[in-house]
Amino acid sequence: MVTIKDIAKLANVSHTTVSRALNDSPLIKPGTKKKILEIASQLNYTPNYNAKSLVMQKSYTIGLFLTSITNGTSSSFFVETVKGVNSVIDQHYNLYVRGIENLGDYTMINHRRFDGIILMSQSDIDDDFLAYLKEKKIPCVVLGRDIGDSSLTNILSNDREGAAQIVHHLIENGHRDIAIVEGIKGFKSTIKRREGYLKALHDHNIPLKNEYIVQGNYDMESGYQALEKLLKLDHPPTAIFCSNDDMAIGALNAAFANGLSVPDDISIVGFDDIEFARYTNPSLTTVKRPIEKISSLGAQKLLEMLETEEEAEMSGEKIYVETELIIRRSVSSLKSS
Repeated sequence: MVTIKDIAKLANVSHTTVSRALNDSPLIKPGTKKKILEIASQLNYTPNYNAKSLVMQKSYTIGLFLTSITNGTSSSFFVETVKGVNSVIDQHYNLYVRGIENLGDYTMINHRRFDGIILMSQSDIDDDFLAYLKEKKIPCVVLGRDIGDSSLTNILSNDREGAAQIVHHLIENGHRDIAIVEGIKGFKSTIKRREGYLKALHDHNIPLKNEYIVQGNYDMESGYQALEKLLKLDHPPTAIFCSNDDMAIGALNAAFANGLSVPDDISIVGFDDIEFARYTNPSLTTVKRPIEKISSLGAQKLLEMLETEEEAEMSGEKIYVETELIIRRSVSSLKSS
């Protein structure tokens, strides 16, 4: 059977150069890569990934971990995270997906099982997990949460500014009685989106009403229950900012169940811009948080780290992927009222 060493001998290069060329590495000169691929084709070379793993001391597996899959992670968020990573890693890598909450301990996380880890971090609950990865020198890219560690690559959206932008939009349409349905307590996304909500109120000198702050759980049911709670107030809000689209969809359904028209009787906005947001009735005004883009960029950065084989020496970086206000039909204007 033809091996990488056979190709290396004929091409007069190292077996590492052959391996990189066969894996379409950008580190190999085009001419050298073409020569190696031609020789491999002539010899009908077929890679033996089991042997390759032993020789290169690689598992050819990338781990995608979320802080939690079952608690506060909507199906759309999960799908877009996996989709983004999967769009980048090629057929040479296996993708292993798991929630940190399901790990009894971290002993199964090691170099023999994973070449690198992508962590979609939702709260500081996973700080211990990150500390373990650093201790074991396992290459890692962290998505979603600002971890405040310059030694790691950190990719996130500016949730605070996105939340402030959509609440500004409500205020610009004449709304002053604006409620917020928050996400899970302790999640950084919950905190940042609340900060954006408060910033927008402060910028327009609108006093905060504590009864307009309702706890949600990032699922549709909690959005439904939150709106019902707000409707029972002596002075219900004219607009509601839900901290994600799932809760906004739940709130839309609660409005209809209570005989209200959206947006004529109450305006409802969300956050994330999941695919369903454009198909609700009315279509949902929201903030686009590009989870798939964040995840694909994270996978690209991890593969670059693995390719250079300088993981321990590489310095980290913080990358912001900007949010975008998506205006649809779920907000009414009160300016002429």
